Amino acid sequence: MANKKQEFCFICGKKKSEVDKLLRGQFGGCICNECVREAYRILNDDEEEEISHNVKLATPSQIKAHLDQYVVGQDEAKKTLSVAVYNHYKRLRQDKKSEVDIQKSNILMIGSTGSGKTYL
Repeated sequence: MANKKQEFCFICGKKKSEVDKLLRGQFGGCICNECVREAYRILNDDEEEEISHNVKLATPSQIKAHLDQYVVGQDEAKKTLSVAVYNHYKRLRQDKKSEVDIQKSNILMIGSTGSGKTYL
């Protein structure tokens, strides 16, 4: 009687009959679809954290100062836009588990032709 080798996931130890799919590697080891999904989630979370926390976030006053170099007048619009841009990036950078929720907001820029809406 031939001894049939039972295939199982080398990460979690589940048998082929206990999972949806079992992927065989080049050297005979197997990994189940559940472990692949979990590994993908872990790698994706680490990548998001690296990207969002390595960039220094400019303050609204720094953003406005940069706009002041290129746009004459429109002080109220520059202030509003600076705060909105700052909050946008702060919300993207925020930890998903945080208790503080920064609301998403939109800006509607109204003005006559040539007033600098697109430039801002």
